[in-house]
Amino acid sequence: MGLTYTVLLVPDPEGDFGVEVPALPGCFSRGRTVGEALRNAEEAIHCYLASLLDDGEPLPEETGPISIDTAGIAEGLLFKVSVALEDVTEAKAA
Repeated sequence: MGLTYTVLLVPDPEGDFGVEVPALPGCFSRGRTVGEALRNAEEAIHCYLASLLDDGEPLPEETGPISIDTAGIAEGLLFKVSVALEDVTEAKAA
């Protein structure tokens, strides 16, 4: 079983890419390329979900449309990132 989250990827003036996961408040990352940023987003999602499991909190599921505050964002791309729950529980055990 897995969970899928929308990731907002935004280029920054230095040429890097910032990523944000709107369904997971405070879940951010970045990378030098689109691929690196998305890999880092997947790792950030794993860490975020493992932290929730450690705290005994439920894992949020993304349902319905995501509300994204685009104020100050000139351009951005939306991606879907899927994570396997088995990977999250393995990360928690490590």
